[in-house]
Amino acid sequence: MCLIRLARTLSNCRRLLLLERSGKSSVLEALVGRDLLPRGTGVVTRRPLILQLVHVDPEDRRKTSEENDPNAWRNMRLYKGVDGEEWGKFLHTKNKIYTDFDEIRLEIEAETERVSGNNKGITDEPIHLKIFSPHVVNLTLVDLPGITKVPVGDQPKDIEVQIKDLIVKHISNPNSIILAVTAANTDMATSEALKVAREVDPDGRRTLAVVTKLDLMDAGTDAMDVLMGRVIPVKLGLIGVVNRSQLDINNKKTVANAIRDEYAFLQKKYPSLASRNGTKYLARTLNRLLMHHIRDCLPELKTRINVLAAQYQSLLSSYGEPVEDQSSTLLQLITKFAAEYCHTIEGTAKYIETTELCGGARICYIFHETFGRTLESVDPLGGLTTIDVLTAIRNATGPRPALFVPEVSFELLVKRQVKRLEEPSLRCVELVHEEMQRIIQHCSNYSTQELLRFPKLHDAIVEVVTSLLRKRLPVTNEMVHNLVAIELAYINTKHPDFADACGLMNNNIEEQRRNRMRELPSSVPRDKGDQDVGTGNWRGMLKKGEEGVGGDKSMLQTSNPGSPQRGHAVNLLDVPVPVSRKLSAREQRDCEVIERLIKSYFLIVRKNIQDSVPKAVMHFLVNHVKDSLQSELVGQLYKAGLLDDLLTESEDMAQRRNEAADMLKALQKASQVIAEIRETQMW
Repeated sequence: MCLIRLARTLSNCRRLLLLERSGKSSVLEALVGRDLLPRGTGVVTRRPLILQLVHVDPEDRRKTSEENDPNAWRNMRLYKGVDGEEWGKFLHTKNKIYTDFDEIRLEIEAETERVSGNNKGITDEPIHLKIFSPHVVNLTLVDLPGITKVPVGDQPKDIEVQIKDLIVKHISNPNSIILAVTAANTDMATSEALKVAREVDPDGRRTLAVVTKLDLMDAGTDAMDVLMGRVIPVKLGLIGVVNRSQLDINNKKTVANAIRDEYAFLQKKYPSLASRNGTKYLARTLNRLLMHHIRDCLPELKTRINVLAAQYQSLLSSYGEPVEDQSSTLLQLITKFAAEYCHTIEGTAKYIETTELCGGARICYIFHETFGRTLESVDPLGGLTTIDVLTAIRNATGPRPALFVPEVSFELLVKRQVKRLEEPSLRCVELVHEEMQRIIQHCSNYSTQELLRFPKLHDAIVEVVTSLLRKRLPVTNEMVHNLVAIELAYINTKHPDFADACGLMNNNIEEQRRNRMRELPSSVPRDKGDQDVGTGNWRGMLKKGEEGVGGDKSMLQTSNPGSPQRGHAVNLLDVPVPVSRKLSAREQRDCEVIERLIKSYFLIVRKNIQDSVPKAVMHFLVNHVKDSLQSELVGQLYKAGLLDDLLTESEDMAQRRNEAADMLKALQKASQVIAEIRETQMW
């Protein structure tokens, strides 16, 4: 197998050359004009060989130096130590020059055995070789292993599949020319090279056939029909060549003499086709096909180069220039980070997240969605039972029976409920603090990529901002705690909203009392009925307490294990435990009054907390950090003794910057070459 590609800056327009075991080494050496490939029986090519041919003017070898140094043409620097007019270079031996082509062949064999072993193993890792000569055209040949049917040595059982996959991988490139080599003394219809070429190039637009061994055909036969395309037509044509025999190689017959003998054979055997066959015509044809294909690829290639140049320019900009003024650079980075941090909170950052809420938007979500919904889910009467209410009322009256609901019981119970708003309020502060911490990472990753150059500065900035947030957290928590404490400090029963609710509730209770009075039988005196209904009469309470147990919701569970029994002493210190009894009408009314008052006042306080906590968090945490961030960073980091340490680049940053700069220069040079080609209309 062999692969042909264009050398130098247009190497993206690759051309592949597919050869079967029908003299491929001889064809390649004929194109190069020198003996340089290993020879032998069986599988000799066991690694892809990328062979780049570079035409060099024998009187001016400046072109050669351009291959190593893009700027060499400016200072007219030449290679040193090159004695002959032809030489080679391997990629794996760096800048070592080979002027002896026997050494090149030995190096190919040694490098092949180093990776593939010495027992016929194969690998897809290529060997890169450049040949500089005034006798070649600009081509790049990739010599691939020939197709093997039966494994030998260390080759695996599926060697045929592996080699075919390797071949197809190379020749599937649409920017390639497939050169299918077939012997003239075999049946073209059974050519494995043409078969594989047709699989990847069914239209035959990039397949060129080479017919070898024209001098070895049986007596009385010729290859006229094959060369004329009458047996198997090939769109790019068929070219016949005559290679050196093994005897010629053993006798050290030169390639130049072989080409001269080839020309004489063609003139004698195929005079009408001699001008369109032979090694020299093959080389010119390949070069012409490459040039035409490059012309067709130039617009797309120009676009790709421009896109890559823009990408590498952006990458180089992100790496930044080498630091010259440390003080100015440090101040710029600190200022930019502080500005990006504030912009992220305000929603004016250059890099906007599209996958999730970030910065100020997330803080707003915490305030109005997370915190707001959490407060709304708090039940004003949650955790408060009827027993709790009645117990609070009785405890507030002391030893005296109460004529009215004591206000102290209301304050006691409503404070207990308001206290439950403190935990979600503090959790709101914690969530905002976490988001302020996340903004640091967001700015480091997306907004100020220059910080990646200086990992120590990045870590120092993160530490300063984290410390500032940590210092503001207890201050903000204390303020939020005080907001709840303020509500607990004074229960304002004269609050306008609460007074309106009390008035409406009193009207409802009075209306309910009138309705009950109207429902009393006419035989019951109004004053007695009023006493019974109101349960203000202690005898009525005693009587109701001795009645049976009802089944409605006004049942109160009590038990009295210490009640006096005949024959037992009475312990007056025993505390009565609730047993089942029916609540009196007054008890029901008192509980209902207290619950309504608690709910009404709780909603007022919850509304205040829902409004004041976000304001406190913004003032004591968010806005304070925004206003003091830059001064804090400058005060902590902008010190002469820290400049060298903070502005130390990461180990690989300088290398990556140089690589990006070199690639950008190469792309710019390639763009210039394409522009020159189009201007000179070399096609």
